[in-house]
Amino acid sequence: MLPGRGRNGRGERRARAAQVLGIRTAWTAVGDGEFFCPGCGGDRNYQRLTGRRRLALVGVPVLPRGETGPVVECAACGHHYGTDVLDHPTTTRFSAMLRDAVHTVALAVLAAGGTCSRTVLETAATAVRAAGFEDCTVDGLDALVEALIADTGRVCGEPGGASLAIELHEALDPLAPHLASAGRESILLQGARIALADGPYTPAEREVLTTVGAALTICSDDVTRLLAAARTPS
Repeated sequence: MLPGRGRNGRGERRARAAQVLGIRTAWTAVGDGEFFCPGCGGDRNYQRLTGRRRLALVGVPVLPRGETGPVVECAACGHHYGTDVLDHPTTTRFSAMLRDAVHTVALAVLAAGGTCSRTVLETAATAVRAAGFEDCTVDGLDALVEALIADTGRVCGEPGGASLAIELHEALDPLAPHLASAGRESILLQGARIALADGPYTPAEREVLTTVGAALTICSDDVTRLLAAARTPS
């Protein structure tokens, strides 16, 4: 077989052609910020890039070949990702969303229960502090619940009504897609334990917890199972 006629020869010719003729992309930054990099596994800075492709001859761009992107480039690892990666909250943002969700659920359950006992308030305050509001106090929660009950047009005027559902969905809808099943169930169970701290569920409390389950995309059968499980001493 003559030199350059076999498989190795064809591979060498392709490699030489790629060095002579190829596609080059010129990237332009059109924005930046912070995101959760799936490659690094943490919060990183990024640049949002758009690109113009050109046919290059011996490394020199000669003919336009259209646009590409946009893409997100991690400032740390340099990898490119689709812009949908920005839909994932940063670690900092996720922590804030989780903290606010637990706080909102606790207040909704307390308000639905009406006048709160000290035991119920202490149970709620413990859950809220564990979620990240380290300065949450029983007296502070009590004052917030009284304000919510007085604000009849917002949460407590019609327990389980449209305004309450809006409050809970605003806090839980953005969070639910980023939580595993166990995480979503944990939020519902925390609300259930607050409701049970002073006795069985009231109809208003059960309605609030059903709304919480729906906002967290937990199916109705699982909501029923979890509310029953919360009544069983561990």
